[in-house]
Amino acid sequence: MPKKKSNILIAGLGNVLLRDDGVGVHAIRELQRHSIRDATAVEVGCAIFDVLPLLDSAAKILLIDAMQAGGTPGTIYSCGLRDLEMQPAKGSLHELSLINALQVFVRPSPREIRLIGIEPGIIDYGFELTEPIKASLPRVLHVVQEIAREWTKVRKSRKHHA
Repeated sequence: MPKKKSNILIAGLGNVLLRDDGVGVHAIRELQRHSIRDATAVEVGCAIFDVLPLLDSAAKILLIDAMQAGGTPGTIYSCGLRDLEMQPAKGSLHELSLINALQVFVRPSPREIRLIGIEPGIIDYGFELTEPIKASLPRVLHVVQEIAREWTKVRKSRKHHA
């Protein structure tokens, strides 16, 4: 029997032992305190291969991760998976293994995959996010909620037109 597709998967990536590198996990922990309709929020951390079944069954995937792209710490980026494939020198700290995992282990489909990246300040041993990254979390959550709302509206409007 085929797996039922979940609507939206929101996944937080990063290593919480390396300060700002763990911003995706910290964002998911905050997000889990709020309810996002038709979405599942999961803490992935660095265990990308452990979450492949969820990635494979999701209709839309929104990833949150630290992203080094030359901005000031706390800058928020939003891009599609194809954008990351085209610019391998710039982007998510975990993008290479994530892109490879998605390409190799997840069945191709027309699903939409987006990345919300946050420019880190310090990637070094420690548990706490730096102040600029902590301060960016409410904006990150707002962006995530807006994308999830948009995706839900699109899905519902397609249902009504079918």
